[in-house]
Amino acid sequence: MREPSSSEEESENETNDDENSDILSIHNNVDQKSLSASGENLSVVSHGRGPPRPASPSPSLISDREKAIEDTEKLEREEEERKKRLQLYVFVMRCIAYPFNAKQPTDMARRQTKVTKQQLQTIKERFVAFLNGETSIVADEAFTNAVQSYYEVFLKSDRVATMVKSGGCSANDFREVFKNNIEKRVRSLPEIDGLSKETVLSSWMTKFDAIFRGEEDPRKQPQRMSTAASELILSKEQLYEMFQNILGVKKYEHQILYNACQLDNADEQAAQVRRELDRRLQLTEQMSRMRKHPKFVVKEMESMYMDELKSAINLLMANLESLPVSKGSTDSTISRLQKLKRYNRAQHSSLSKMDINDETDSGLSKLDVVLSFTLEVHVVEVKGLKSLANNKIVYCTMEVEGGEKLQTDQAEASKPSWDTQGDFTTTHPLPVVKVKLYTESSGMLSLEDKELGKVVIPVTASSSRQPEWYRMHTTKNCQDDLKIKIAVRMDKPQNMKHCGYLYGLGKKVWKKYKKRYFVLVQVSQYTFAMCSYREKKPDPTEMMQLDGFTVDYCEQVPDAEGFGGKYFFNCVKEGDNVTFATDDENERTLWVQAIYRATGQTHKPVPPVVQTNKISNTQISRMQGDADRARKHGLDEFVQANPVMFDHHDLFNMLQTLTLDYRLNDAYTCLGWFSPGQVFVLDEYCARYGVRGCHRHLCYLNDLLERAEAGIMIDPTLIHYSFAFCASHVHGNSYEVKIKLKRGKRPDGIGTVLLKEKLQFDEIKERLRILLENQITHFRYCFPFGRPEGALKATLSLLERVLMKDIVTPVPPEEVRNVIKKCLENAALVNYTRISEYAKIEDSYNEEVSPKKRLDDVIHLAELCIEVLQQNEEHHAEAFAWFSDLLVEHAEIFWSLFAVDMDSTLEMQPPDTWDSFPLFQLLNDYLRNDENLSSGKFHQHLRMVFAPQVVRYVDLMESSIAQSIHKGFERERWEPQGNGCATSEDMLWKLDALQSFIRELHWPDEMFADHLDHRLKLMAADMIEAAAKRTLKSFEAWLRKGGKGTDYLLYPEMAVMMNVIIDCKNRALHLCALDSGENMTLIENSHQYHTKIEDFLDRIQVQMVKCLIEKLLSVLESVLSKLARYDEGTFFSSILSLTKPVNELGKAYVDFMRGNLDILRQKIADELFTLSIFEQWYTGQMKMICDWLSDRLDLSLHPYQLTCVMTINRKCFSDFELQGVPENALNAKTYQTICSRLQVEEATQSVTQSENSSKTSRFLGGGGSSMGGASSGTGSQASGDESD
Repeated sequence: MREPSSSEEESENETNDDENSDILSIHNNVDQKSLSASGENLSVVSHGRGPPRPASPSPSLISDREKAIEDTEKLEREEEERKKRLQLYVFVMRCIAYPFNAKQPTDMARRQTKVTKQQLQTIKERFVAFLNGETSIVADEAFTNAVQSYYEVFLKSDRVATMVKSGGCSANDFREVFKNNIEKRVRSLPEIDGLSKETVLSSWMTKFDAIFRGEEDPRKQPQRMSTAASELILSKEQLYEMFQNILGVKKYEHQILYNACQLDNADEQAAQVRRELDRRLQLTEQMSRMRKHPKFVVKEMESMYMDELKSAINLLMANLESLPVSKGSTDSTISRLQKLKRYNRAQHSSLSKMDINDETDSGLSKLDVVLSFTLEVHVVEVKGLKSLANNKIVYCTMEVEGGEKLQTDQAEASKPSWDTQGDFTTTHPLPVVKVKLYTESSGMLSLEDKELGKVVIPVTASSSRQPEWYRMHTTKNCQDDLKIKIAVRMDKPQNMKHCGYLYGLGKKVWKKYKKRYFVLVQVSQYTFAMCSYREKKPDPTEMMQLDGFTVDYCEQVPDAEGFGGKYFFNCVKEGDNVTFATDDENERTLWVQAIYRATGQTHKPVPPVVQTNKISNTQISRMQGDADRARKHGLDEFVQANPVMFDHHDLFNMLQTLTLDYRLNDAYTCLGWFSPGQVFVLDEYCARYGVRGCHRHLCYLNDLLERAEAGIMIDPTLIHYSFAFCASHVHGNSYEVKIKLKRGKRPDGIGTVLLKEKLQFDEIKERLRILLENQITHFRYCFPFGRPEGALKATLSLLERVLMKDIVTPVPPEEVRNVIKKCLENAALVNYTRISEYAKIEDSYNEEVSPKKRLDDVIHLAELCIEVLQQNEEHHAEAFAWFSDLLVEHAEIFWSLFAVDMDSTLEMQPPDTWDSFPLFQLLNDYLRNDENLSSGKFHQHLRMVFAPQVVRYVDLMESSIAQSIHKGFERERWEPQGNGCATSEDMLWKLDALQSFIRELHWPDEMFADHLDHRLKLMAADMIEAAAKRTLKSFEAWLRKGGKGTDYLLYPEMAVMMNVIIDCKNRALHLCALDSGENMTLIENSHQYHTKIEDFLDRIQVQMVKCLIEKLLSVLESVLSKLARYDEGTFFSSILSLTKPVNELGKAYVDFMRGNLDILRQKIADELFTLSIFEQWYTGQMKMICDWLSDRLDLSLHPYQLTCVMTINRKCFSDFELQGVPENALNAKTYQTICSRLQVEEATQSVTQSENSSKTSRFLGGGGSSMGGASSGTGSQASGDESD
């Protein structure tokens, strides 16, 4: 049973036309002694008998008097409330003690343990301890980051604190939120061989549980689980204790009421139910005769209402009648005594059906009153056995008249005692037990054992259960005076309510006044019979059905005088009268009470005289003591109160309200659902005392709405159940709908609708609609992080149901959409207001706040807004799946509110500042990745706001870079920095940073983005070109600084300049090449900026190399001009020969060449560019030497000239070869021509100057052979180099 119980009706006392008050108004003249009106009387008296008001009263006296009156009224109200609760508790106790309509449901969802404020604080501290490394839990960085995010986003959220305060947060909610978060993180992790992601998830959840649990002992968990399981099915004692707490009843009051009401007596409780139903039936008949009905929505429902009342009573009677007579446990205590051995196998024959006694007017047969008794016969010992030898074996047999015979164990005659028991079953109310004592026969021919004695014991159900001594009738075999100790216990069957000997005299039965054994037999819940039995007879001799009889005490019957009996009572029925008498007053009282419970009569018999000092019966004294205690404590009025005279609708309203408050304050996240035990009691109360189902659910809805409006978490599904029940009752039972649908009664059996129910339902429906709209508007705070799971979706479903006009006409979808649209529009304002308050954005409007601080606040606000929408998408989008477009519109409205603060903040920023671009990047990155918001209203607004700033920023950056090039190169010192100089590095960095910044903006407008890209590439090309021109100009200026002597070395600044061009060329492709795209094909064809700038830089490099080579060759030219002074036939030749030069000029040039080679190799960054310089320089040198030798074909070289030229030639070849100049360039035709000429000159020198042959030989070394051909020249020069 999952249907919820109902709740309090707030406007109960405000409605004039209360159907129950109308019903009870019939009994205005009846003296209701059980109800106390002391509160109202005191209130009236306090106002009525006050002294006359003085003309000029003292304010202090007035205030004291008013305070005293208020205190008195307060005490009166509290006393009335206490009495009302005690009376209500009596009714609840009876429902618990004897339920016959409801059972405790076993299929209700299990509720999780609630998290309290203190527990939330403890959980936070545990997670902080883990993050600070204060726990022994081992975790990797990924898990720590996940916990950090969980702590910051979830645990520290004020919405979680609110959810905990509302009582709707459980430990399972904490666990599920963490699990949902880490699932996304783990899915994004790379795959690891041998470690599945499910294993990682399981490991992380285990660590989370360890953190969440802290230092708690895991062994305590089964205890908590058993506590939750105990909530499912509660015993009667647990239910009593629960409702004591709910109604504020003290323990001693419960005990007194429990005893006074005889709640442990099932017969008394069944009789109480029968009396209640009989009174309700009489009241219904009286209402029908007087035609006093409550007001209905349709006049024709009056007759139906009476039928419903009678049908409800008949249903209760049927439920009571369906209960088995033997209600309760019949399990007897397992005896520790040994069972007796079978003596024979004789079985008792079954009863045969007999004819109904003609003298009785009963509709019962004797088979209907069959009784089954269980007898326990325990033979203890025998004494007085003297004639037998001590070692003789004795034993006993026992049997019940007509039943099987059992035997005890054997014992010696010296100690004839046994510890065995025989169990018998019989249908005789007056059975006879026979016990015989035997001894074993010692004769060889004896076939049977000798019987020593026997005893015959008549037994009744009221006989003593203690062991007693009986004198045995001995046989001729034994002359001893034997006594035997036997205990006989005869258990009453459940359908035997009372038994004993009575004197009886009646008109139709028991026509002769004499003593008989009577048994009060319960055939069913409504059928009892008075039966008389004879000894050894299983069937009653006469019997009388008690239907319609009334029992009461009476005076002595004249005809019975002298025939026995002192205390009389009679059973009276129209046309019949049966008088009974007992010899004991207590016995008469017990018989009257038993028959009073059986007849279900309204009148309670009162004994004529009660002499408490003479009471000896334990049961009577206990009952009298309970009544006296109840009277002493003022509780007897609650016990004796007539339930029919109370407004149970009002009482149930109070009971349900208090039960709901108790439930909401227990340790479980009930969300308004009652526990199974509470549902059971409320169901039983409604059924037993006739509380209308619609009233119950209307009160429940009223209570739930009050708590939901107060911020307590209530399950919308629960509200939906009760609302659907009430809507089906109110709309489904209206006359028009019935005609339209041709329906009869509702499934709950109630077809009438009270006007009060209709009005209250309309009021609750409106309140519910307002509540639902408010919850949807505050969905982020009413259902934080999507918890409770499915609650928001259920709220939307409930709203659609509430908007229905009746139960058959569906609400138009557009109407639902309009309501939800309005709610989401308001939700955008609510969410943004809360977020802006949290970010304290209003404080930023203070004039003292700087623009930078305000911009930082807006950026922080934007981050919070993005987080809000992401959480909405993650936790709430599924619930709004049918209204996803409205959720997108909600987001647009949310951003439009943010746009107001953003625009005002941007307006107050100083001109030409770019601190706001991070705001654009943050928002644009989020919007462009959201398929619903991309290119939306706010996205377009964002683009319009920032487009002028981007254009202005690019303009200023272009101007700034141009100025930095102009001023930077003017002040440039050409020191190496990075891959170039300081100015070039700054320029290239700025260009790259500008392009990266614009690219990272991810501008949403594709055309504008292409325009920006085009402009930035053109700017980069122009800037690089300007820088290259400035560099070339400086390079040429630095070339002009040096001389033409062999001491000339290239300046490092010149290498830096060449590196600048190289770096520009290397980065031109990145900075000047347009991004490929669908719309860029035509632009690329017409604007190939990177190709043009590369061509320009190539020309710059060619020009620089040309100038450099000319400068280096000018040194060689100077050397050769100096050697020309040694030409044959010149004036200076003979003079210079006197100085006897060796090779100074050649070595000086070689040093010059090597020094500059090293500078170029070390300072220039590009290897290929350096190699091309070396190749061109080598080729130029060889050409210049060859030309110089060609000019002297007709002249012989001076020895000094020959030595120098050969040295230069050899060192050029070897050094440039080491620098990586290729073979084809080194061993070119020019070089071969030079080598051939030098060989000829060397040979000439050998012939003409024989005296210097040895010296010449040393200079040439192995060179003579090497100059024999072009192919071997390289090797000879290399060996010459070695010798040199």
